[in-house]
Amino acid sequence: MTELRAAALASKAWPYEEARKLLKRYPDGKPDGAAIIFETGYGPSGLPHIGTFNEVLRTTMVRHAFQAMSDAPTRLIEFSDDMDGLRKVPDNVPNQVMLTEHLGKPLSRIPDPFGKFESFAAHNNAMLRDFLDRFGFEYEFISSASQYEAGVFDEALKGVLRHYDAIMGVMLPTLRKERAATYSPVLPISPKTGVVLQVPVEVIDADAGLIRFTDADGEVLTQSVLGGQAKLQWKVDWAMRWVALGVDYEMYGKDLIDSGIQSGKIARVLGGRPPEGLIYEMFLDEKGEKISKSKGNGLTLEQWLDYGTQESLAFFAYREPKKAKQLHIGVIPRAVDEYFQFRGNYADQPVEQKLGNPAHHIHDGEVPGTNPPVTFGLLLNLVGVLGAGATAEQVRGYLSNYVEGDIPAELDALIGHALAYNRDFVAPTLVRRKPAGVEIAALERLDRELAPLPADTSAVDLQNIVYAIGNEGGFDNLRDWFGALYETLLGSSQGPRMGSFIALYGIENSRNLIAEALGRA
Repeated sequence: MTELRAAALASKAWPYEEARKLLKRYPDGKPDGAAIIFETGYGPSGLPHIGTFNEVLRTTMVRHAFQAMSDAPTRLIEFSDDMDGLRKVPDNVPNQVMLTEHLGKPLSRIPDPFGKFESFAAHNNAMLRDFLDRFGFEYEFISSASQYEAGVFDEALKGVLRHYDAIMGVMLPTLRKERAATYSPVLPISPKTGVVLQVPVEVIDADAGLIRFTDADGEVLTQSVLGGQAKLQWKVDWAMRWVALGVDYEMYGKDLIDSGIQSGKIARVLGGRPPEGLIYEMFLDEKGEKISKSKGNGLTLEQWLDYGTQESLAFFAYREPKKAKQLHIGVIPRAVDEYFQFRGNYADQPVEQKLGNPAHHIHDGEVPGTNPPVTFGLLLNLVGVLGAGATAEQVRGYLSNYVEGDIPAELDALIGHALAYNRDFVAPTLVRRKPAGVEIAALERLDRELAPLPADTSAVDLQNIVYAIGNEGGFDNLRDWFGALYETLLGSSQGPRMGSFIALYGIENSRNLIAEALGRA
């Protein structure tokens, strides 16, 4: 056994804890050497979003953790529920009148409002695949419609009919009286209108897949459920899919706990076994309220990637999945820098600590060996001082005096994120206050001590000067001194190591900031 495998089998990092559930499920491997199946689901009535990224990323981390423990083959299925009937026309698509005419029909049988694909589902499925490919996920894409229509689910559908009464016994106690009166696990598709019908059905011949129901116009029809002529209710569909595809692992949010419980019971009725999985907490907005797409109070994937890196988003998703976290613009800078802190620590850690390091899971063990020479927080402070009109060239100019050699590509990308974040969120809020009391004398002393220093004075030496003034300047504690520097020079309540900032911004430029604060400029 390798050192890595031994450490993985003992690691308390959550992806390894999740992966060990699968080792317990199959102590001797899956029968006939079959692959362990991981699955994530997607409803293609809308475009992929940050939750989609979150779920696929976390599932991929568990898959990689399992692969570190076992030589058993694995597969990750991204499943699109594109047989669902369109319940509501999304606000962000064209041709809404046309879509309204197709309400109730399977998404796979509705024209593409964008006019690019054979159906609305095909368009959104293509967007999903482009989305996943953009982030380099390894997966197999399966469309619900393709499985229903090609007959892949036919045997499972017959199983639903054979166990119809038992499935009703699971579901009816969970439903309101009005809902229970018309509930059916099977939803026939009207041969006349193409609409997915929510009507009671009678099983005529389970082995032949035949049911009887009343169509919307009142006609009683006998029709097969096979070959895409029907689909299943959500919880039954989820359970059937687990059984038909042999799904071993699927995580979901706590809003689906009840669905998971009922689907698990139905999977057992069908002779299968529900998958292992993590129930994760939902993201909250900055007010602590649940994020809702309809409210628009969340943070989009595009917004995060405008202001922060993909790795920082992966870092945010990795941390504490069972804990509700506030997801808003303000968390991005910290996530960027904390990711780099963990990455920077990785190389010198023993293997046990490496496996608990978020960077290990973000990069599947292939963690870059170097970090940018400047933190994102320091970049933001530099850009903040330069103002809303700062340009990348200006920032590169300052960095060229601070960074030896060419500016690394990763740092150059951070410049763009910092400029965007400063322009949209920092610059409008920056207000520099006037120094008062002991702050004035301390700033005057800092200016005097900076005056004779050469331009290439190190950040460490500059930081020592700042510390000495704070310790000797009459402040109750160093925090008050640093707060004064941030608020009077940078216009912010928080800031970087001042020695690093002065070295980056330049001694003369920093003295000019002090002069402005003291009213001498």
